[in-house]
Amino acid sequence: MKKLDLLYEGKAKKVYKTDMEDRCIVEYKDDATAFNGLKKGTIIGKGVVNNKVSNHLFGLLERSGIDTHYIEEISDRETIVKKVEIIPVEVIVRNIAAGSLSKRLGIPEGTVLKRTVLEFCYKNDDLGDPMVNEYHIYAMDLAIPEEIKTISQMAFKVNDLLRDYLKDLKIDLIDFKLEFGRFKGGIVLADEISPDTCRFWDSTTGEKLDKDRFRRDLGNVEEAYQEILNRLMGAK
Repeated sequence: MKKLDLLYEGKAKKVYKTDMEDRCIVEYKDDATAFNGLKKGTIIGKGVVNNKVSNHLFGLLERSGIDTHYIEEISDRETIVKKVEIIPVEVIVRNIAAGSLSKRLGIPEGTVLKRTVLEFCYKNDDLGDPMVNEYHIYAMDLAIPEEIKTISQMAFKVNDLLRDYLKDLKIDLIDFKLEFGRFKGGIVLADEISPDTCRFWDSTTGEKLDKDRFRRDLGNVEEAYQEILNRLMGAK
């Protein structure tokens, strides 16, 4: 497979065409952003960690019946994926109050929620990815009801699978962001699952092992990302 022209460059990844119509190559970068791009920096080795962590977790989910865009890791930073049409709705799954949920609703960070919360955001950088509900999604024709039903069911299943898996690695899954795409008439999980898109806390110490270390200037960012990779790779 040949890597061809750059299709898209985002905050954390580059996506390239290939000589196969339904395949792309994703390249993970070390660039780091927070607060909708207001804070920028570099996390050395982040691209390698996010590539390997995402692929490891996508493989786990595939074996458990979740369709994903993952096909094959071809280098430390590059992966072949299905060429999907991304649905412009970010899905946020929350198990424990943190970040914007705590600020918005006044729930102390670390509070275990009595029920898992599912939130939708309109994927639009210019607008700051505003929160939307199903009525907004249908009014803007971002997705149809059957797709949102499927996406919601998949998101809850992903949550159950990842929580159980990570619990054995002494990692609490606080919350995480998912993106989905259309591929050959179906819905598949796309984008990434990594310390960039998830809040991972050490279940013993409560130490943050994710992008919050960058957002909040907590230090040891590279070490936290590497710790996640080490725990996952040790669990193969």
